Amino acid sequence: MIRSMTGFGRSEASDENRKFTVEMKSVNHRYFDVNIRMPKKLLAFESAVRSILKEHVERGKMDVFVNYEDLSQHSAALCYNQALAKEYVDYFQQISSTFALENDMTVSTLVKCPEVLVMQETPEDQEELWKLLETAVREALEHFLESRAAEGDHLHRDLLEKLDRIEACVEEIENDSPGLVEEYRAKLESKIREVLGDLSLDEGRLATEVTIFADKVCVDEETVRLKSHIRNMRETLNKGGAVGKKLDFIAQEMNREANTILSKSGSLDISNSAIILKTEIEKVREQIQNLE
Repeated sequence: MIRSMTGFGRSEASDENRKFTVEMKSVNHRYFDVNIRMPKKLLAFESAVRSILKEHVERGKMDVFVNYEDLSQHSAALCYNQALAKEYVDYFQQISSTFALENDMTVSTLVKCPEVLVMQETPEDQEELWKLLETAVREALEHFLESRAAEGDHLHRDLLEKLDRIEACVEEIENDSPGLVEEYRAKLESKIREVLGDLSLDEGRLATEVTIFADKVCVDEETVRLKSHIRNMRETLNKGGAVGKKLDFIAQEMNREANTILSKSGSLDISNSAIILKTEIEKVREQIQNLE
């Protein structure tokens, strides 16, 4: 099974006190690159989340979003800083005495002073927190991988169809090639007789020219290598796994052979077949860029 680098997964995990929502998506990328966004209080778990992702994803640019909701009614407590409040009172009295001002300080005035009353979050059990977060991450990852596999299956079928068309082009080129030499020999002999008239024809010279032409337009080696590359790509696709980089290399080699065939083409039919061949190979290369 092959996988696409495009995918999406979402999951929720909750208990009576908290709720996690994890979403992850990815697009094509040469390497594995992940960006994790989560609340500040969860940053201690970022490395663990990253490790889980690395176990199952080899290529692609991933964005992971972690949302946390505290459902408990005692997630924060109001704290009274008595020492600081006493300092405020002492300074108020000192100011009143120094400047002969009425000290109109009240309780409501005092509690409005910074840091006298503060809200503090109740410490949470980190082990329980991670247990729930891990569940949400793994479930979202499972859905994410399923979407990648579904898209990969579609790409697999599409690539096999394109390989069939490429193979058909190669066969057309093979079928058209043998007649080129005989056609060239006949044309060359006709022109020579037209020029020389009744003079004798130098068969040795004619054979030499035909041999030189045959060497220039012969594409047997290229078509054999192309068939080998097609077979190798099919086997790699059916083997599955993270095969994107290998397939991209094979496609480059196929394109190289197609360029050589086009440069050697000795007839319009072979040129047209070679152009179609290059077009189909380029389509394969574009699709391969989506594979992990």
